[in-house]
Amino acid sequence: QVQLVESGGGLVQAGGSLRVSCLASGRTFGNYVMGWFRQAPGKERDLVAAIGGTGRSTYYADSVKGRFTISRDNAKNTVYLQMNSLKPEDAAVYYCAARPGLSIRTMRSEYAYWGQGTQVTVSS
Repeated sequence: QVQLVESGGGLVQAGGSLRVSCLASGRTFGNYVMGWFRQAPGKERDLVAAIGGTGRSTYYADSVKGRFTISRDNAKNTVYLQMNSLKPEDAAVYYCAARPGLSIRTMRSEYAYWGQGTQVTVSS
């Protein structure tokens, strides 16, 4: 069982930066692929970025490539999402998710554990 707690959301102006964090419980954090999903009102919850257990493999949605960076610190059981050059369309609730195993997956159903979400608001 893994419990995930996000933090770091908030209000930022378009063009600004924000970093969200996700602290995971448990002693086997490195055995999990971690993902950041987002969900805007009336839209599906989609994968934004994911990172493998060692941090060597990553995935980014096309909409955030070059602007967002996912990273993890296994010693701190924490995964981060650095968001730069934010746009109004990036506004959403951002969810941290975990799936056991080695392979990055992009579908929501592939992730077994979820945080409660953190709101990111981008003003234009």
